[in-house]
Amino acid sequence: MKSIYLTVSCIFFFFQTIAYAQDVTVKGRVINAETSEVLEFANVAILSPQDSSLIKGAVSELDGTFSLLLPQGSYLLRVNFIGYENYFRSFQIGDRNPYNLGNIRVRPAATDLGEVVVEGVASIFESDIDKRTYNVENSIVAEGATAAELLSTLPSIQVDEQGGISMRGSGEVMIFINGRPSNLGGGDMESILSQFPANSIKSVELITNPSSRYDAAGVGGIINIILKQNQNLGFNGQVNASVGTRDKYQVGTNLNYATEKVNYFFSLNAQDRQLFREAEGFRENFIPGVSRFLDQDDFELSRRRSAFMRTGFDYNVRDNMVLGFYAQGNTSDGRETEETNQRSLNQLSAIDSIFVRDRAQQQLGRNFETGLNYTWNIDSVGQRLYSSASIAWDSRTQSTGTDQTFFNSINELIPANGLNQLEDMTRESRLAILQLDYEKPIGKNGKLETGLKGTFSNWERGQAFAQGDIGNNFQPSQIDSLSDTFSFTENVYASYFIFKNRINKFGYQVGARAEYTQTEGNLFSNGERYVNDYFNIFPSVYTSYKLGEEEEISANYSRRISRPGIWALSPILNLRDQLNFSVGNPLLQPEFTDSYEVGYMKGFKSYLLNATVYHRYSTDIQTRIVTLLDNNITIQSRENADIRRSTGFELVNQFEFTSWWNVALTGNFFYSEIFGANLGEGFNNSNFSWTVNMLSTMSIPNLFSVQIQGDYRGPIVLPQGQIEPLWGINLGIKRDVLNKKGTISVNVSDIFDTRIFRITTNDSRFDLNRMFNRETRIGTVAFTYRFGGFKDRNGNRERGGRDMGEDMDF
Repeated sequence: MKSIYLTVSCIFFFFQTIAYAQDVTVKGRVINAETSEVLEFANVAILSPQDSSLIKGAVSELDGTFSLLLPQGSYLLRVNFIGYENYFRSFQIGDRNPYNLGNIRVRPAATDLGEVVVEGVASIFESDIDKRTYNVENSIVAEGATAAELLSTLPSIQVDEQGGISMRGSGEVMIFINGRPSNLGGGDMESILSQFPANSIKSVELITNPSSRYDAAGVGGIINIILKQNQNLGFNGQVNASVGTRDKYQVGTNLNYATEKVNYFFSLNAQDRQLFREAEGFRENFIPGVSRFLDQDDFELSRRRSAFMRTGFDYNVRDNMVLGFYAQGNTSDGRETEETNQRSLNQLSAIDSIFVRDRAQQQLGRNFETGLNYTWNIDSVGQRLYSSASIAWDSRTQSTGTDQTFFNSINELIPANGLNQLEDMTRESRLAILQLDYEKPIGKNGKLETGLKGTFSNWERGQAFAQGDIGNNFQPSQIDSLSDTFSFTENVYASYFIFKNRINKFGYQVGARAEYTQTEGNLFSNGERYVNDYFNIFPSVYTSYKLGEEEEISANYSRRISRPGIWALSPILNLRDQLNFSVGNPLLQPEFTDSYEVGYMKGFKSYLLNATVYHRYSTDIQTRIVTLLDNNITIQSRENADIRRSTGFELVNQFEFTSWWNVALTGNFFYSEIFGANLGEGFNNSNFSWTVNMLSTMSIPNLFSVQIQGDYRGPIVLPQGQIEPLWGINLGIKRDVLNKKGTISVNVSDIFDTRIFRITTNDSRFDLNRMFNRETRIGTVAFTYRFGGFKDRNGNRERGGRDMGEDMDF
């Protein structure tokens, strides 16, 4: 595999050298004609002199420069920027390479505000045909938080009591980091997200109905987290620190050094966070021979220290070729203590007995990932080749000690009924990805995309459980039924093909992805193997029609898969307490979903509307099942239910009331049905639910910015009950200081302490009500300081008022 990859890369290098000789680099700088100050984010367009059709476009960098790759010939340059007159200029490219257009002087329009400075707020989100992007790098309400806490503030996303992520009310969501799947299993979703502080994230992409370009996994869609990475010339960066209530600390830095050929980046973030969790459970039993009621409460206090480092570079080997490298690592150390009280009550609610459990746990985690990518822009019309390779490794250990005491019905301590337990768990995962993508324009508006991908992953979970009781004189000895190791290997070989085109106002994209999956699970104690290989084709179709300026309707379809991970498959019993166990199902099958969407988007001067009607039809759905045994022990497991149908309507509104105040208001209304007759009676369920999210940002000139975020989530249907509604409000304020090089922010999450998860479970043998109150009301004070600037080729810091001459090279 390595030799094949190296051979392919060498071929790419050979052909790009030939292509490079045919193209010329066109450079320039956009400046204010009156003040000579550089203009950042100006639109630069290369037009055909014959019909003024667009050939290529770019946006000026923060230092006003731009660079384009064009073949020799005659062109028309157009530069436009808000508040400035349009600039036109004809030019012809000969043998000179690079071709320097020098300083492009654009004049302010007659309506320029002169000395008046207006401080506005950036757009909260951007919408595209297949994704929605939330710009979160300036999020105030998430300062000092983790990535999971940041996601919980975004529309369409919900985070449950165990840190699980759902989107539009649907679970099984894939989490990507910079466009690549994470190397941790689905059961470790919270561990993935806790690695990344919120202020290390630039944006979050929600891909609700991914096309064939993306992995077919994740029936609920894909959440792609984009980390911050600057590319400004010279040395620049920022440092940040935050302090939160009840011992929450964070400190970090993001550094960049860029020349015209290489951009180096480095970031380091450390966290020390203490959190508490309260839980209650009340179960009524309808089976003979056991206490009628079980009343339980517990309090957990955890502290986690972690450090995350990321470094790498992007090297411009030539103007049309970039070689990238990155490496990142995470280390974490966590400690938890928990006290649990379990009261068994009789028919009259009088105490039969009481168990008290005191648990102490220590966790250690190590994670490393590295990769290379190579981008070759073959020509100036958009032909492109991209290849990448990455490897990742994660290791976690967990040691737990528990002491249990027993009290009888008159509250007398019975030492003989006491227990002490020791549990050691190990988890390790490895992931390797090889990817090759090719893009080629076809005709005036068409484009062909194709690619290959191999994903090779392996997980291993081990558990050793020992118990001491009166029978062994309270000297813990191993219990074989709770001690074992399970390994799981999953290899996915994929290829895809996409063609997209636009005919007048009608645009379409058709594609298909083929995936061959090999899986094998192994239980070490008895050598039993669980093999499941399968081949699937996943089609996707996208269509759009432009009704007018910034008005469009769209319709799309895709088929997706949700493969069970090691946590859902592992057949090792996991003891939560002596009356509650959980276990995986190694025979669990993948879940398949057909997803349909019809959307309408309309942009007005100060209002953006995005409305979507969607329907999902899933088969072999993976769902949690709770079973009560005759000995009063409940076991939570995973099973495949027959069908789930979900139909909904999502409405996204963005209002820009003024230049300094905008509001995003999102509503999602859906009806869900689950049919689980294959699991027995009582496993069919349905309900109507809704979620509402509001994010308001106000920037008061010369004073401060305020951000208010609130959300309400209605009931979520489960085969045996539902997750009850909840709501919460977050508030944040920030102010720039030190000539806008520094920022101070203060925020409070869940102001009214209302984000409490309540779950009801109903069965013919029991009724169960549970409550989980994770610490969500947190006050945080944060400070960020930005430094550095831009340097020209000679190492001199630029000054806005200097005229460098029309033919100056840069």
